[in-house]
Amino acid sequence: MKLSELKKGEKGIITKINGQGLLRKRLSEMGFIKGKTIEAVRYAPLGSPVVYRILNSEIAITPEIASLIEITKKELPLQ
Repeated sequence: MKLSELKKGEKGIITKINGQGLLRKRLSEMGFIKGKTIEAVRYAPLGSPVVYRILNSEIAITPEIASLIEITKKELPLQ
């Protein structure tokens, strides 16, 4: 699934970053690294940008960029 499909409060694990060149490099510099857990924190009133929490930082990116990042949804453990 794409990172842009994650709803507020849901978590996922990054499996792949599509895109090339400077965009891909910039995303990795911001912490978007394969295997890291990411959480959708909040959405702007008009839907863009979206704030994500990764590596104890909150980073805002557009849904278009978020759609380049593939994740596996992290399910909550049963209690």
